[in-house]
Amino acid sequence: MSAILLPFTANGLIDWDGFAAHVARTAEAGLVPAVNMDTGFVNLLTPPERLDVLRRTRDTLANQPATNGRDRFVAGSFVTDQPGDRFQLDAYRREIDLIREHGGTPVIFQSFGLTGQDATAIVASYAAIAKHCPQFIGFELGQMFAPFGRVYDLDTYAELLDITECVGAKHSSLKRSQEWDRLQLRDERRPDFHVFTGNDLAIDMVMYGSDYLLGLSTMAPDLFARRDAMWAAADPAFFELNDLLQYLGQFTFRDPVPAYKHSAAQFLKLRGWISSDQPHPRAIHRPDSDVTVLADILRRLEQLA
Repeated sequence: MSAILLPFTANGLIDWDGFAAHVARTAEAGLVPAVNMDTGFVNLLTPPERLDVLRRTRDTLANQPATNGRDRFVAGSFVTDQPGDRFQLDAYRREIDLIREHGGTPVIFQSFGLTGQDATAIVASYAAIAKHCPQFIGFELGQMFAPFGRVYDLDTYAELLDITECVGAKHSSLKRSQEWDRLQLRDERRPDFHVFTGNDLAIDMVMYGSDYLLGLSTMAPDLFARRDAMWAAADPAFFELNDLLQYLGQFTFRDPVPAYKHSAAQFLKLRGWISSDQPHPRAIHRPDSDVTVLADILRRLEQLA
């Protein structure tokens, strides 16, 4: 699965044509598009904008088969709240219903109300969501990405695996060791559960049994799909391509981490896929000097193509 960058025009408006083209491009590469995620500036969008993302994703994918028989697309179920707020189950239900009505599978974004609870209440909250949604993906988000994020302790994670409706969880701690622990627990407790790595600093986690739902892959869904095929075929060329894609990740996901979205816009513009490299007007920016480095990485990637 690949998170979709929501592109913007030079005057700060959403580039809907560029968005639709990137959703289609990602699906055509064989990856499942993930919209209204962190990469799509979900926490900065208004409810009507998030709804428009769902509509345009549904319409773009209407004539395409589900990728490898899996989800047509997944989407973040995002609830806006403030520190100290209670868990808002009804708000999550509304977001889940909108996603499902448009043909997507919900990814349960964390919120202050969800992560501010103790472990028992957190598990109970997911169980309450499960009563309303027959299939969803969980999400652990490190605070380097968002202030409402929380990486659960392993005991709490184990209880999430016991919720049948939770078919997997995206793990974004950027820590290999924590993800290895989750893979071992998955293998022992529920082998059909998907550990979706969100570690853009260690995209080789697929070698250890993780699936992925990455922001980095939005910069090159075609090359990630090629890398995946190489790994499946035991092609040693996997390693050279993976190393160069990881170099792209190390550069673009440096501190401050949320600025990777501007890096993605810069890279996609270099590829000729969007017309402007401007991120959301309220997003963190990278320096223009980054473009020179990104252009060199792109040149080297093209030499491997």
